[in-house]
Amino acid sequence: MEHVVRTPREPFLVAGGALRVHQVPVWKDNLVWVIEGVDTGRAAVVDGPQAGPVLDYLAAHGLVLDTVLNTHTHGDHIGINAELVARDLLDGVRVVGPALAADAVPGITRAVDEGDVVDLFGVAAQVWRTEGHMDGHVSYVVPGAVFCGDTLFTGGCGYLFDGPPAKMFASLSRLAALPGDTAVCCAHEYTEDNLRFAWTVEPGNAALADRIRRVWAVRSAGGCAVPSTIDEERATNPFLRASVSEVARAVAAASSDPADSALAVFTATRRLKDTGKHKELPASKLPIGEPD
Repeated sequence: MEHVVRTPREPFLVAGGALRVHQVPVWKDNLVWVIEGVDTGRAAVVDGPQAGPVLDYLAAHGLVLDTVLNTHTHGDHIGINAELVARDLLDGVRVVGPALAADAVPGITRAVDEGDVVDLFGVAAQVWRTEGHMDGHVSYVVPGAVFCGDTLFTGGCGYLFDGPPAKMFASLSRLAALPGDTAVCCAHEYTEDNLRFAWTVEPGNAALADRIRRVWAVRSAGGCAVPSTIDEERATNPFLRASVSEVARAVAAASSDPADSALAVFTATRRLKDTGKHKELPASKLPIGEPD
């Protein structure tokens, strides 16, 4: 299966240089994050549908698997665990996963929930419960990065499989309050689709137009637009912009849902995206050329 990303992002440092974050494309659009303890030779991996490409990457970079961090229990996030179990490769590996779905996490050794802390090579990773996509979903927050699974995406948010909208809205609002330079390390490369939708509800947003131009250029060259930053998301992600009048008017005009509160606007926005109508927007209607 050919991945949508041909050239992954270069590794980058967070947590004051104590951690190096690597990106490993797996399957069609999944992104597995490898968190290296700088100078330790050990690494944690976040989610993933399968183990093979990740193990190959670790071997190629001289890293030893120390920890598996799971955000939730959909198959494309815990498939890596199942394959490691089948290969008998989890002996001595710490497996951290959401406490509210612990029974569904293969090989789990520690169940975590809101307020817990996971030591990552001397760096404290804060555990936040970020539900909405799936009950019990957690995110891992370190200085400079958040590993948010399928809650916050670049330019969008996850489907509300369990919901309700209020849970996802609260999770996104909390993530949006992180420092602006925090890297958004989500689990999929969905950026183009998300920004295409964003343009249908906020075409007057100059920051969004600029981001679309940059993302289309990166993606057309086979690169990856993930991670973004919290600043970028606050400025351009419609699911973080429910209080913006242009977004509220657009979703109210396109649906029969009420839009009389920020939560109602968010709910209507998510339902509007779920229709898929934005996929019909031709490229000629996107600001992907040079700005006027």
